[in-house]
Amino acid sequence: MWSLVTCSSDTDAPKGSADSFVAFAMDDGTYWTAAEVAPFSHVGQMVAQWEVLEPSLRRADPTAGSQVNPERVVAPLPQPGKLICAGANYRDHLREMGIAEVPPTMEPFFFLLPSTSISGPGDQVTIPADPAAKVDWEAELGVIIGVPARNVPPGRALDLVAGYTVVNDISSRGRHRRPDPLAPPFAFDWLSSKGEDGFTPIGPGLRPAWFIDDPQKLSIRLWRNDILEQDGTTADMIFNVAQLVSAASERMTLQPGDVIATGTPAGVGAGKERFLADGDSIRVEIAGVGALVNGISVRSAVLA
Repeated sequence: MWSLVTCSSDTDAPKGSADSFVAFAMDDGTYWTAAEVAPFSHVGQMVAQWEVLEPSLRRADPTAGSQVNPERVVAPLPQPGKLICAGANYRDHLREMGIAEVPPTMEPFFFLLPSTSISGPGDQVTIPADPAAKVDWEAELGVIIGVPARNVPPGRALDLVAGYTVVNDISSRGRHRRPDPLAPPFAFDWLSSKGEDGFTPIGPGLRPAWFIDDPQKLSIRLWRNDILEQDGTTADMIFNVAQLVSAASERMTLQPGDVIATGTPAGVGAGKERFLADGDSIRVEIAGVGALVNGISVRSAVLA
């Protein structure tokens, strides 16, 4: 099997820069270019034409092309059209946060994050130095939309999915609840807690949907400094991938390149009162999708 990855030949180039190119990342660790990916500088460009490209990609033999050795792999989609995040979508995560039972009337909950929050494999994620920020990790399955759609029923929702990726929804718990809200609707600040630059590592690539037999049968794990913190399965989702995609399409038009982060299983730092610190390393693995590794560094001051 293979994934589509965005590669760079320059270790210092910014995400989505002109020196990037698309390659097939094989499961044996090799990278290949071929006619199917040669015209594109990042995976997002391919997803924008997914309906046209999918038939040839299904037939592709990456090793018939040329092997390459990129300097680094960067975020597959440097600027998703929409970064849609589902909150509170795992039963065991609700329990660790003090919610014993799923309310029978519960519906999917979404919030949006800016594309500037995107970072890629190997990127350093910079977090505030203030311990009160309580910066946390959240391993998530990312769903990449490949077909434009609106009001799609769950039975057809997976037809919209180009592929899957790994997401780490890094979150500042200390900034989530506003200390003096104007009114109850303004009590929570999702943007401040999750939308900082680089707070959403994504990657390493796009695993085409046809390689994933069932997105509800995937193990999802996260290690902090080689200590296993999260060990869950997508089977524990309250709303499965098809239901989330359908619900999102009821709220907004989905476009190729949109990314839906589907929630996180138990094991986040908030449940243990352990949070990210300078020098930490985070590794997220989703079976059949890939592994995403990022370092953590602390900034001493906010730049103007």
